Amino acid sequence: MAYRNLEIGNRDAVRTITVNRPDKLNALNRDTLNELTLAFTQAAQDDAVRVVVLAGAGEKAFVAGADISEMHGYTPVQAQSFSRTGQKLMSSIERLGKPVIARIQGFALGGGMELAMACHLRIASEKAKFGQPEINLGLIPGFGGTQRLLRLAGRSAALELCLTGAPITAQRAYELGIVNRVTAVDALDETVHVLADQLAAAAPLAAAGILDAVLQGGETSIDQGLEFETQGFALAFSTEDMHEGTSAFLEKRKAEFKGK
Repeated sequence: MAYRNLEIGNRDAVRTITVNRPDKLNALNRDTLNELTLAFTQAAQDDAVRVVVLAGAGEKAFVAGADISEMHGYTPVQAQSFSRTGQKLMSSIERLGKPVIARIQGFALGGGMELAMACHLRIASEKAKFGQPEINLGLIPGFGGTQRLLRLAGRSAALELCLTGAPITAQRAYELGIVNRVTAVDALDETVHVLADQLAAAAPLAAAGILDAVLQGGETSIDQGLEFETQGFALAFSTEDMHEGTSAFLEKRKAEFKGK
């Protein structure tokens, strides 16, 4: 389907979803949130898609935040609905069952940082900037920033970024565990492509099991998480991919996983 605010591209088993509002620094308005929700739903349902790359159009911003011009006139009830719409999107990305990589070339602020944190892996250009500046608007993060930042970087970092509203560099985000890799500007696309291709070639059912074990089991006690892992490990033995992977290892050849 045609999107007003997104561009969708496919390269083998990798789908790229690009927020395409460069004149607004890819700010998230309600229409864009709804389109992203639909685009990720379609990616989840398409068996040909094994990995999703999320990007922002232009050179300046991944996503610079929520659209303040739209938010300015909200009532508290409308704001609550907007927050829940954003949180629903972020949760759908996190629980997609397929690896999602955020390609971050510039500003990832406010809702943009929240969107990046909902992805499973984050690759950033050395020029990227991160921050939760909502306090400067008299607001708090509304798309999961306080919660995902807490889980990624810990309480001290979450409080510092949210209370000061100050941006941080990609290197500092890497040091805090928010970003997985920092690259030179001209190496960003290659780094993302190599990683996406590596994940696309991996066993998709195993990848889904790992995502479940880390994201769902990680929210429970250690004993419950270990049991969650055991059940996922056992379930993998019912798949054709497991038999293909172990056979390929023993036969010293490359495995060809089919997601079955």
